[in-house]
Amino acid sequence: MTTKSLENQAQWWRKSTVYQVYPRSFNDTTGSGIGDIRGLTEKLDYLQDLGIDIVWLQPVYNSPQNDNGYDVSDYRSIDPMYGTMDDFDELMDELRKRDMHLMLDIVVNHSSTEHEWFQQSRLSKDNPYRDYYIWRDPAPGGGVPNNWQSKFGGSAWQYDEATGQYFLALFDKTQADLNWENKQVRKEAADLMRFWADKGVDGFRMDVINLISKDQNFPDDDGSIMTGDGRRYYTDGPKVHEYIKELYEQVYGPYDLVTVGEMSSTTMQHCIRYSNPEEREFSMTFNFHHLKVDYPQGKKWELMPYDFEALKGLLSSWQVGMNEGGGWNALFWNNHDQPRALSRFADDGQCRVASAKMLATTLHGLQGTPYVFQGEEIGMPNPNWNDISEFRDIESTNMYRIMMEMGKTESEAFDIISKRSRDNARTPMQWNYGGQAGFTDGTPWIKVDERYPEINVKMQREDPSSVFHHYRNLIALRKTEPVLIDGRYVRLDEAHPQVFAYARINDTDTLLVLSNFSSEKAVFTLPEDYQSVDQGKLELVSGNSDQPPVWGKQITLDAYGSFMWIIRG
Repeated sequence: MTTKSLENQAQWWRKSTVYQVYPRSFNDTTGSGIGDIRGLTEKLDYLQDLGIDIVWLQPVYNSPQNDNGYDVSDYRSIDPMYGTMDDFDELMDELRKRDMHLMLDIVVNHSSTEHEWFQQSRLSKDNPYRDYYIWRDPAPGGGVPNNWQSKFGGSAWQYDEATGQYFLALFDKTQADLNWENKQVRKEAADLMRFWADKGVDGFRMDVINLISKDQNFPDDDGSIMTGDGRRYYTDGPKVHEYIKELYEQVYGPYDLVTVGEMSSTTMQHCIRYSNPEEREFSMTFNFHHLKVDYPQGKKWELMPYDFEALKGLLSSWQVGMNEGGGWNALFWNNHDQPRALSRFADDGQCRVASAKMLATTLHGLQGTPYVFQGEEIGMPNPNWNDISEFRDIESTNMYRIMMEMGKTESEAFDIISKRSRDNARTPMQWNYGGQAGFTDGTPWIKVDERYPEINVKMQREDPSSVFHHYRNLIALRKTEPVLIDGRYVRLDEAHPQVFAYARINDTDTLLVLSNFSSEKAVFTLPEDYQSVDQGKLELVSGNSDQPPVWGKQITLDAYGSFMWIIRG
């Protein structure tokens, strides 16, 4: 796609920044120890000051909370732990007053087994709701229908004694996969999204949406392709694009919604199709390949130092490929399912501030819509964990047990969980240096990181050199600099062992980003085209130090140094 056609198709959300709110840990107004909807409403001025356009609110529906709200038991009601529908309506009103938008998380690959649909489906094989889910007879010799594995460990099949069949549950055993082959299921999904769109919701984040179409033969995985856990038979499945186009025609298009698809184990070609406007599917897509560069042989629950060259290569290839195919990236380092990027890819100790700013500059210079996960904008690291009892995440506790059963020592298993757990991202937002970091007047549902007196919003808003103000500047730049939206990506660093360097180029300007990902000084030799730049056209627009490097043939970057220039004209 040419730069011109990209400009013609540009939507408002291409200049926007999304802020992800994990409500349970954001702001508690009741003293329950759990964040709530009114807690978000209370902080909208803060988000507006940061420059946020879109707030992504994770699930607040009724749920037994086995997977922190991603196990939905009623899609049209608010879980009392988060408040009421009146609270939600108030949130929508306050967002409109600030010209901000709400993106609501939708979970339609599966529902809770406590959902009325599933409760009906297990009454008998003849129940009208039986076909809302994926039921199969035991294997001919008895046991599970195939060898597919749950994302949370163990078999993906759960046995129901009352009807003598298994149901598919790719995640927790209480999250039953919905049967999208059933037209009525697809209608229910569209109807529930219309319900929220009618309330004024401006968009949806679609949870693991590329898993909704399964190979209807349900074959065993022979292990010939890496992982061998069955995902090849339900990832980007045979009818997935057909189903998403249905949703676009029925909901996304008519309501002019901004949408992002969470894509598990996907490919670039699929993401181009999912997000190219001509395909009429999603506005943009998440992919997770760059967050697996510290997985040895793709194994999440093993440890290794991250592969810097792989990280750069993946980010670069997706920048080039998505642009050429007319797709659009959702840019992110962090979310509720990942350890903090600051602790994974940089220094969360002595160089924490420089590291946080470096990661921000690197990401926000790329093409796509940036996502900021709560706390990222103040440089929150992984918390310090002391004991396995401090963890709340069902995936983490399951894997701790499994690793122990497989022969790892308590120390080995605990070390892995401490670095890999989703709970690293889920500790409470650190608002101030008062009790419980200002998150709650009660006992928080999960521990607050002990470093909150030194890392909190209050201190950083008062400090113009803080991580917060660095993010604020980057978010503002995206609204005013067209090259950040339409500039084509060119990688410049040629496998430098410390530096990630790239340019973004449009018809008038060139944006240049240089980032040192190491704890040592780095010397980077500029490509010849940039060595003789007219200094009068060179503007430093972002940097993580008040002493920027001297422009010349070679540029020296301090530990975790990161700078963004625009060459005008």
